[in-house]
Amino acid sequence: MDLTITPGESMAVTGPSGSGKSTLLMCLLGLVRPQAGTIVAGGLELTALRSARLAQARRRTIGMVFQFGELLPELSPVENVALPVLLDGGSHQDAYRRAAELLHDLGVPSGSTPTGQLSGGERQRTAVARALITDPQVLLADEPTGALDPEAKNAVAELLYASARERGCSLLVVTHDPAVAERADHRHELRAGLLAPMGAR
Repeated sequence: MDLTITPGESMAVTGPSGSGKSTLLMCLLGLVRPQAGTIVAGGLELTALRSARLAQARRRTIGMVFQFGELLPELSPVENVALPVLLDGGSHQDAYRRAAELLHDLGVPSGSTPTGQLSGGERQRTAVARALITDPQVLLADEPTGALDPEAKNAVAELLYASARERGCSLLVVTHDPAVAERADHRHELRAGLLAPMGAR
């Protein structure tokens, strides 16, 4: 399998359940090591890194948006978004300032309301903000609109693709939704471990 995404461009990967989409994402995150080949993200060969260096590279190079956000519901949006910076040794003041600015840009209230009390669309925009706060060179999204109503789905999909273009990061979206996939610059289908191009926007 050969997969290259140019900075600022997006790729959508579709395919039936069990085709290997989740395994592909886990390999790109460095959580599963491929049996052969290399994975390069942001100029770093992830497959050559081990433990602590791999975790550090993942934090600084890759942003991840999950289907259900995977946020801490008892924390505020600002606290959730600031976490990656704090975990990487950043200052509390800088982390919270950047988190508040990013949430404002993405249209999410940055008050003290627990994230678990936000709407589905607001929670997912918070998840996008958390993925972007480290200025990743690669942005991965696993069914990012799968749990949203149609209006929120369209808003979050547009936000993801626009963020990749504006920030110059490479975006890979795994989705079952044709409407979400069609927004990508490039579309591929994964079947039985084989990645086949479906066209470009």
